[in-house]
Amino acid sequence: MTVRHPREQHGRSRDLEVNPIFSREPLQVPRYALPEREMDPDTAYQIVHDELMLDGNARQNLATFVSTWAEPQARRLMDECAEKNMIDKDEYPQTAELESRCVHMLARLWHAEDPRHAIGCSTTGSSEAAMLGGLALKRRWQHRRRAEGRPTDRPNLVMGINVQICWDKFADYFEVEPRYVPMEGDRYHLTPEKAVELCDENTIGVVAVLGSTFDGSYEPVAGIAAALDDLQARTGLDIPVHVDAASGGMIAPFLDPDLVWDFRLPRVASINTSGHKYGLVMPGVGWALWRDKDALPDDLVFHVNYLGGDMPTFALNFSRPGAQVVAQYYTFLRLGFDGYRRVQQTCRDVATRLAAEIAGLGPFELITDGSQIPVFAVRVREGVETFSVFDVSAALRERGWLVPAYTFPKDRTDLAVLRVVVRNGFSHDLADLLLEDLRRILPRLQGQREPHRGADDAGGFAHGVETKNPRRPGRH
Repeated sequence: MTVRHPREQHGRSRDLEVNPIFSREPLQVPRYALPEREMDPDTAYQIVHDELMLDGNARQNLATFVSTWAEPQARRLMDECAEKNMIDKDEYPQTAELESRCVHMLARLWHAEDPRHAIGCSTTGSSEAAMLGGLALKRRWQHRRRAEGRPTDRPNLVMGINVQICWDKFADYFEVEPRYVPMEGDRYHLTPEKAVELCDENTIGVVAVLGSTFDGSYEPVAGIAAALDDLQARTGLDIPVHVDAASGGMIAPFLDPDLVWDFRLPRVASINTSGHKYGLVMPGVGWALWRDKDALPDDLVFHVNYLGGDMPTFALNFSRPGAQVVAQYYTFLRLGFDGYRRVQQTCRDVATRLAAEIAGLGPFELITDGSQIPVFAVRVREGVETFSVFDVSAALRERGWLVPAYTFPKDRTDLAVLRVVVRNGFSHDLADLLLEDLRRILPRLQGQREPHRGADDAGGFAHGVETKNPRRPGRH
């Protein structure tokens, strides 16, 4: 499908007019067609560079969970590996070895029973990793149902409505009915009781989120697993858990070591995380791990012969960059356990202090305080009628801060919040600058007669908390 650019649709398309650069003659360059001739590389660079100045400043982007800072040495390694294709394991065997080492490190971090023989792989991000986890759940369920002589045409997946949008995509693309547990009152994520209520013989698994994108809270993975243990004891239904630990998988092991959420729970079949979120790598890498070979059906795995040996691969993508995997291994080596602990603790300290400072300004009320993953959500207090969270978001953007405002999903659409994601590189000093700007804009907002902005003109950068599409996946 070809989509016309809005400027073309409205008849405002015109060529790029390039001012003289480095004493060269002015040029006209088509925007939406290939130029007829080549141009000097410095000129092409300057054209692209100048347009990109209109992008937001990534370091001020408090909407995204994705890393926006890396050490020069990590960037240098990525530059050196930019041409390496992760799928070419025969041509780049040492890159494949580094991927394997990362899987083993994560398996130990998440308490796999046999880390040396862990089953896992890198992906382009946690969205792909989540889909791989979902596919394994579906295929295991299909195998079991066929062995029992039962139909396999109505699989469902139970999860809170707060799941990241990749799970909506999984359900749609792979024809699985999503069974969402709605929010209710002050309950903003999945609970054991609500999860079990929606399970039946067609449930392929339950998704538990360790770090909700809506408010930064952990879902009670151990409680969900225990409720499913009880369900099996009562009914015989054996329903596995996939933990979407896109953010929390690289926070909880270092800051909450006593929290049991990982492979210590026998019912946890698989876990995904984002290397490019709190794994502290630039965008382009995620990880998927399974507790053992039984959790990942072999008929989903492709076996590649390299260096005279067998390299099993399971991925949605084929060609993909190896540079981010190398950067992940570098970061594991560079920081070690204690380094990750200090970085993540600093992020949590910044988040909790910033949340407390914002709550102390008066017009705001905390939904969460950043004490789980370093993410928090705030609302405008009841009785404040001159501005909305959407006004605050727009006003902060005037100073370059990208702070998303959005409403919660079905059954709590009345709740509108601002969310702040604190990542490595967002320091106490930057938090102070954000606070100064927030204090500066408040008198203007409080002087309004009424809110100027609502959800309809809130912008499109909520990062994972987009409204769920009510259509039934796979049945269009």
